[in-house]
Order: sequence, then structure tokens, then C-alpha cells
Amino acid sequence: MHKWLLAHPRFRLHFTPTYSSWISQVERWFAELERRCLERGVFCSLDSLKAALEEWIKVWNEEARPFKWTKTADQILDRICRYCSRISEPAH
Repeated sequence: MHKWLLAHPRFRLHFTPTYSSWISQVERWFAELERRCLERGVFCSLDSLKAALEEWIKVWNEEARPFKWTKTADQILDRICRYCSRISEPAH
């Protein structure tokens, strides 16, 4: 892996901490898709599901705006540390 990365400087490896998939904005987008399009939807066929997904994506793209982080990296890391401390206690 190290040799390949050296041979391809355009690519950078980023490590994501375990249990932090919420950081991924792609996963955040799919959560919005599920909540706003699929959660209470009733689809009687694959075609109706596909049509609903395509319509939702079209509307999403028309009003697209970047996700905004409301916390700083330090605030997020502090919260994770407090959570890890809490779940590591014997009573948990």
C-alpha cells in the first residue's frame, strides 16, 4: 500500500476513527434520502420506487447546498472522548 501511494501522489489516505461513520457526508446524504423519501413511502413496484427516488434526487439537486458542520473538530473530539469515558465505566 505504501509503495502504491508513493507512486500515486494524487491520492491521499485518510484514516477515519472506528465508529465515526457519521462523519461521512455521503452517509449523511443517504440518511436524508431515507428520512425524507423512503421512511414512510409505499412502493408497489420497483418502477414506483425508482420514480420516487429519481424525483427526490431531482428536487434535492435543485435546492442543493453544502452540509454545514455546526461544531468545531475540537468540540466533536471532546464529545467523543466524554462518551468513550462514560461507556468504559464499570456501571455501563
